[in-house]
Amino acid sequence: MNTLEGKVVVITGAGSGIGRALAIEAAGAGAKLALSDWDAEGLAETVDLVKQIGAEVRSDVVDVSDRSAMAEWATAVAEQFGQVNVVVNNAGVTVTGDFEEMTYEDFDWIVGVNFMGVIQGTKEFLPHLIASGDGAVINISSLFGLISMPGQSAYNATKYAVRGFTEALREEMLIAGHPVTVTCVHPGGIKTGISRHGRKTASQDAEAIDNLFEKKLARMRPEKAASIIWKGMLAGRARVLVGMDAHLIHHAAKLVGSRYQDVVARGHKRVLPPTD
Repeated sequence: MNTLEGKVVVITGAGSGIGRALAIEAAGAGAKLALSDWDAEGLAETVDLVKQIGAEVRSDVVDVSDRSAMAEWATAVAEQFGQVNVVVNNAGVTVTGDFEEMTYEDFDWIVGVNFMGVIQGTKEFLPHLIASGDGAVINISSLFGLISMPGQSAYNATKYAVRGFTEALREEMLIAGHPVTVTCVHPGGIKTGISRHGRKTASQDAEAIDNLFEKKLARMRPEKAASIIWKGMLAGRARVLVGMDAHLIHHAAKLVGSRYQDVVARGHKRVLPPTD
């Protein structure tokens, strides 16, 4: 695929952040859009923005962790547009805190959205992507799908899972000769509301965590991230790192190998806010 013009692009988590920015850029490139989010208000705002550009758009309030809802959405999108060319599994959530404080319910929630949402979005739309003759899957992992951090065990688990699944899927598409490219995206700190809308365990200072993310760690605007992601997909790249922090931290971790875990553990007090 070398252009988004005239393509049918599906984006989950399109109500804000990277998802909204991806939708706006795709609309500007002439794509037709099928957008979803659990947040009806945010989704409506995105729809208004892409309609101002002149895009044809369908929007649905969908919980990506709901398998039946995802199946119904995929069928409806394919019936309305006649084809599907691109699916961006972007929806994601966070749970911050030490593993020993997390509940099974916390893990069920984050796995349902971050991993099963990706699985279900890919499974339901893949037949349509293959049938299109010019398809692409973009799965949003994270820098934390390449390295691990304390307080992010649940998030790390899901984002590593997305990476493993996506890389295996790419290999299968190549072996089968299907006309579908597969790209795994690893953003660093992007200015989105993911931290503020996420969960924290009881001992965490939620406001301090959100302020740390928004004021110090999230340095890139979603619009810039979206541009990098679309450029990487159109180039057929298997992996897209988004942000200087993603590049630097990933390559530093590769340089020292598994010893990066000891470095992170020793330096965490200088980076992470204190717990209660």
